[in-house]
Amino acid sequence: MNYTIKDIAYQAGVSKSTASRVISGKGYVSMEAREKVEATVQRLQYKPNAIARSLVSSFTRNIGVIIYRQHHPIASHPFYSKVLDAILEKATELGYAIFVMTDMEISNRSADFLLEKRVDGLILISRLNNELLEYVKSFDIPFVMINSSIEDAEVTHFANDDLAGGKIAAEYLLAEGYHPLYVVAGPQEHRSHYLRLKGFREKLVESGYSLAEEDIYYAENTQFDEGYRAVQCLWERASIPKAIFATNDMMALGVIRGLIEKGYRVPGDVAAMGFDDIDYAAISNPALTTVHIAKTKMGKAALQTLDQLIRGQVHLPKEELFTPQLVVRESTRIG
Repeated sequence: MNYTIKDIAYQAGVSKSTASRVISGKGYVSMEAREKVEATVQRLQYKPNAIARSLVSSFTRNIGVIIYRQHHPIASHPFYSKVLDAILEKATELGYAIFVMTDMEISNRSADFLLEKRVDGLILISRLNNELLEYVKSFDIPFVMINSSIEDAEVTHFANDDLAGGKIAAEYLLAEGYHPLYVVAGPQEHRSHYLRLKGFREKLVESGYSLAEEDIYYAENTQFDEGYRAVQCLWERASIPKAIFATNDMMALGVIRGLIEKGYRVPGDVAAMGFDDIDYAAISNPALTTVHIAKTKMGKAALQTLDQLIRGQVHLPKEELFTPQLVVRESTRIG
């Protein structure tokens, strides 16, 4: 039977307002009345209706997550799926339900849908644009961004330190004696791939080397096929590099496939390195050297901060950068 607060009050011999204060945990109630209500709740196995509770408190305990990405896969992407798993885990801990939307058009559609559901806050992931960001701001609802292509000093943003990660990759390859180098760079309108390439080039210059434009393949997207295609373009060149760095792991895995099909040994003839440290990197053949991103920490930190914003804490850092780490595996390790 579905009991109401009125039923609980009647059975406990107290007023409806007293029963409501005990159940909501708000307001003063005498110890005697509290014990009566709690005993009745337990005896009747009463569970407060979530919708009714949200109407009273103005909170729904629902969070909206939108992944903006123009190419498949989206929710199953090896990077974003890890971030999403972390958000879901933290949501369970904090008592939130999660609505997940994916938006390939990078439009207002997903935000509108979730706002209609009366979510308490939003987590926006990946490639936003300024128009969309201003639209979400206009609703005055707490939100944070993860790995976004937009920088806004007013919005809390969680991201990998991609500039540092690019430098780590270049420093490692040079230290291992790999030169000349070739880069497969993801779309430069995306903040992550732009900064990874920028950091890589800066470290080369600091070390007395350079990277010409013809030494960079600018990929149309960040998928396996683009890495494979980049290798085919290499054979139009006069010389083959000692190592190829791709600004994400999926493209790096495509690079490895392309090299092997051309009859090259990896890393014996040409080394390959990626970025992200997705699960596939560890189980590929050869296993991929890469730059690790703290995807789980990023997702959990984003939801933790959003919870603080929902509860009214406003003096919080506007950006949190996660330090990347080098992971050396067989694709660059000879002997």
